[in-house]
Amino acid sequence: MSSTNTVILEGGPAELAGRTATVATLGDDLKIKFGNGYEHFRATARRTETPHGLLLVYEWWERTEMTA
Repeated sequence: MSSTNTVILEGGPAELAGRTATVATLGDDLKIKFGNGYEHFRATARRTETPHGLLLVYEWWERTEMTA
């Protein structure tokens, strides 16, 4: 059985910041395809209250570009 966890994104492109995302295992890095690259987020020790409940905060830490 597969399980996912909802987390909140902080930082990175304005279109992604404050959004929720799902991860298979809490603590795993998260890589989101966005535009012509990927936005990378890492888990923090912080949690924040949201309409979805108390969620772990994932903080943006880098962007990688896709090659043509």
